Amino acid sequence: MGSEREPVRVVIVDDDQLVRMALRLVIDGEPDLTLVAEAPDGDTAIAVIGEQRPDVVLMDVRMPGRDGLDTTRELLCRPEPPRVLMLTTFDSDDLVLGALRAGALGFVLKDTPPSRIVDAVRTVAEGNPVLSPVATAKVIAAATGPQSAESRRSSQDAARHRLSALTDRELDTARAIAEGLGNPEIAERLHISVATVKAHTGNLFAKLAVENRVQIALLVRDAEG
Repeated sequence: MGSEREPVRVVIVDDDQLVRMALRLVIDGEPDLTLVAEAPDGDTAIAVIGEQRPDVVLMDVRMPGRDGLDTTRELLCRPEPPRVLMLTTFDSDDLVLGALRAGALGFVLKDTPPSRIVDAVRTVAEGNPVLSPVATAKVIAAATGPQSAESRRSSQDAARHRLSALTDRELDTARAIAEGLGNPEIAERLHISVATVKAHTGNLFAKLAVENRVQIALLVRDAEG
């Protein structure tokens, strides 16, 4: 069945021509991936993605004009949006966090080995989040770094209000997702079936108005401080 599947359609968005060329070579070398377009900035990306309707967008965080965060927000507000995988050098962790909250499925460092970038594209195409170990550490540090007491309390109150709509079982599922557990592990912990875990997760998406598990994890972290 895998050989009959259509290749994953990819768009690369980066203002650096050399980065685009390197990523193009990586994508073009994989039979199950196909590069359908490139864009040097956010405005061009919005246009070409609307025309090409890719499955996955490799999105640079930092670009002149419309940056990757704003572009991601715009894309994910549209019907049937692509899955977004952010590319970063981590000179601005706050933009990465913002992109994840907006619905990006994950991010990788630009110096990630090509094989891992390819794996990340495939993982995101399946609707699963990608957080590399180094990237995860930086995001956690940014999320838990210095912040005014008023700002932290405001974020916590807003997150707790959203989570208050959940049943106890849904909340347990959300907390397990925040720990990075997969469906089988959650099922084992909660002594329920994988099908029930999937049902709870679907309820989480609807009740919390989120697009993916990364957003759920960030919401739980905000609520629990």
